[in-house]
Amino acid sequence: MSTNVVDQQTVTLKTEATPTEVSFPVTLTERAAREVKTIIAGYEASGSTEKMYLRLSVRGGGCSGFQNKLDLDHVYNEKVDLLSEQHGVSLIVDKKSLLYLDGAVVDFHEDLNARGFKISNPNAKTTCGCGSSFSM
Repeated sequence: MSTNVVDQQTVTLKTEATPTEVSFPVTLTERAAREVKTIIAGYEASGSTEKMYLRLSVRGGGCSGFQNKLDLDHVYNEKVDLLSEQHGVSLIVDKKSLLYLDGAVVDFHEDLNARGFKISNPNAKTTCGCGSSFSM
């Protein structure tokens, strides 16, 4: 049995014998967390009362084979998801996506030409020209 709620970037996996700690494989930067909190605050101001999680997943698609998907989600399933509290944001990643996201960093950029979230994945071997998909 495993405990899926983690503090910062440490997850405790409990087995029948003894618990062991491993590092959570995805990092959410403070800048990205601030932006997520701003977005969630907008939903709360419009009357939403459900807890919101930032969900990162990997889906098949795009011209290189895989695409990262970043969503706000009300559903956390402890059987298939791992949960990490980072900078005041609840980040969930499904266990299948974790196979592709070890070491990934979610950041937020606000540059002159582009504004948005960027996911840096050290496991991606190639990316497409527009940067929206990757291969492993």
